[in-house]
Amino acid sequence: MKNFSYIVLALIFAVGVAACGGGAAVQEPLVDEQSTSSSGSSSAETGTADSGSMTGESINEQMQMAMAGERPTKLRVHFEFDSSAIDSESRAVIEAHAAYLAARPDVRLNLEGHADERGTREYNLALGERRGQAVRRMLRLLGINSERLAARSYGEENPVATGHDESAWRLNRRVEFVY
Repeated sequence: MKNFSYIVLALIFAVGVAACGGGAAVQEPLVDEQSTSSSGSSSAETGTADSGSMTGESINEQMQMAMAGERPTKLRVHFEFDSSAIDSESRAVIEAHAAYLAARPDVRLNLEGHADERGTREYNLALGERRGQAVRRMLRLLGINSERLAARSYGEENPVATGHDESAWRLNRRVEFVY
């Protein structure tokens, strides 16, 4: 019950932030300390959400649906190049999934991490794993039992966009929520 209280507080906070609109709030992204660029040096991690920006209204709709026990319709979050950091828009999507999972303790969730085609196969598998684990870690912080969450990486193997430009790469840098 204590975990549920934390989730409700997190949801209220997220809805309040989304409702404020206007001013840009500065939030520190979750940073994966082990993330390194292909040259081996640490990389600055900044994440972005889906290629279509969510408005405060659609975030509120996602939260209300999740709180009502309906599965959120947004089933993926996207990331910046070479990053596993979660930004505020992605955080709102993850919080909506946490609310749904809290209302349905029998539901399990698979988190599938993906990368774009740039980088070696091994590097992209590791990056997809870091992305899936970042989302899993946030769900755990929101009170979801780790036994209900599994993260797996597909690297660059299952692209949703087949182009070879930034618009396609942006769509392929993602974690998908599979119930």
